[in-house]
Amino acid sequence: MTLGGTDLNLLLFLRVLLEEGNVTRAGTRLDVGQPAMSAALAKLRRRFDDELLVRAGRDYELTPFARDLLPEVQRAVRLISRALDLENRFDPATSERTFRFAMSDYAVAVLHEPLVRLLRATAPGVRLSIDRIGPKARTSERTLLEHDALVAPLGFGFPGERKPLWRDRMVLIADRRHPRLAGGEMSLRDLAEVPHAVATFGPGILTPVDRVFGEHGIDRRIVLQVAGFLPLAFVIEGTELVAVVPERLARLHLVPGGPITMVEPPFGEVLLAEGYWYARDRLSDPAHQWLFARLDELAITLGSQ
Repeated sequence: MTLGGTDLNLLLFLRVLLEEGNVTRAGTRLDVGQPAMSAALAKLRRRFDDELLVRAGRDYELTPFARDLLPEVQRAVRLISRALDLENRFDPATSERTFRFAMSDYAVAVLHEPLVRLLRATAPGVRLSIDRIGPKARTSERTLLEHDALVAPLGFGFPGERKPLWRDRMVLIADRRHPRLAGGEMSLRDLAEVPHAVATFGPGILTPVDRVFGEHGIDRRIVLQVAGFLPLAFVIEGTELVAVVPERLARLHLVPGGPITMVEPPFGEVLLAEGYWYARDRLSDPAHQWLFARLDELAITLGSQ
């Protein structure tokens, strides 16, 4: 089938080549021999007057043009398949598809082990690719075009459809030998006086922790900022710094008798809810239907922990 003089089969070849970033893996996924894949790539390079894939050591990487082109190609294939009512089969037992996520380091820490375990049990050939959430994710749909799903806190206004994954609460962490840890507790006055390490998530983002300190009239003495929650436990060890992090993350660092301890916060309960976002037209793809069903399954498991 052609459209405007272009073989639509090339569009599918283009999508898989850019998603896999590798001629051999793309051929395996399409069940096409390497000579045919190489010939398709040559045609696509001439069509776009761009290399699309360039050598990087033993592998390939996308050119800047190809990176910009990928989400548009993915959307075009989905829309054409839906318009023509084409069957897009997905067999998790045999698929070698790569699913791309965007998420924070905290989300990776919580989600990676149960997600990998679940996928290994049901789809052993499926691969995951995880990127950090970019600064424009809240204002642009490009993240959902470039990724199969985005995992982030609910209530932050990301585009697309959303579903819940898990809930958490914020706790204090400090070095076990912190001089203010009298009886294993800290007061609001302590928090107003001690130095803090904080996580930042981009300009203009006000977190629930920022709000609760504001409600108590506490202007934190911030002496260290890091990108995301994950580094905080490492930077406070052996110092008088304190930090506020999600409890699930704190427990990953807790070792009996270890250097870091978790402290009940004196400012009450501050909840954090995480969810996943996806582009609405993903639901026409059986592979995404399967992926989102697995995430919903994980939500039940994580909700019971």
